[in-house]
Amino acid sequence: MPLAATAAVALMVLPLAGLLVRVPWSTLATELATSEAQEALRLSVVCSLGALAVAVVLGVPLAWVLARVAFPGRSLLRALVTLPMVLPPVVGGVGLLAIFGRRGLLGARLGSLPGFPLPFTIQGVVLAQAFVAMPFLVVATEAGLRQLDRRYEDAAATLGARPWHRFRTVTLPLIGPSLVAGAALSWARALGEFGATITFAGSLPGRTRTLPTAIYAGLQSRPEAAVALSVVLLAVSLTVLVVLRGRWLGAGGP
Repeated sequence: MPLAATAAVALMVLPLAGLLVRVPWSTLATELATSEAQEALRLSVVCSLGALAVAVVLGVPLAWVLARVAFPGRSLLRALVTLPMVLPPVVGGVGLLAIFGRRGLLGARLGSLPGFPLPFTIQGVVLAQAFVAMPFLVVATEAGLRQLDRRYEDAAATLGARPWHRFRTVTLPLIGPSLVAGAALSWARALGEFGATITFAGSLPGRTRTLPTAIYAGLQSRPEAAVALSVVLLAVSLTVLVVLRGRWLGAGGP
């Protein structure tokens, strides 16, 4: 068992160590200050926050329905909602093209509306990121709703609070840790999304080239820049995990 555990740690840690060894520390600031890196960083932040907003607006009501409303096919719906968590992202991108592409089932009909067509636009990046990231928020929020002691909501109802007022003043504060944890995971997943983004929105410099797609492009021409951008995503991911573990999820032991 100790040997297997050691091998597991090596499998997880050695690639990260290899990345850190390859970081051009002496020119890291210069690499991150280039216009290409700054534009990719800006697009990543804007699009990932947009995807998070979509996930919150749509995902919280969906989590409430899954947790509180009994209806035929609820288990199937839950499985479909969480499918993007295990689905290869490139498959999600192909699916988005099939629906929202210029010749897609909806894209062909909505092409004349403002913001359409979606492929190879910043809106397409947001949609692709939201598709892969929203399940993390839904799962965490639904878990929080299921664990909530509903006596607090019942007490508020007894005092005359309407459903929306109860949800806003009682339910949301009580599920706050779960919601924040889900939002953090969802944002981090959106920030690091690659497969669905490059398939549905491409990697157009200054338009749809986010950090992950910039890393992929940089590996072919400027490996040092790709490694520098990789360190940024590594630092963000590590920060999210540390914050969630220490503040929202509990330390889980010494």
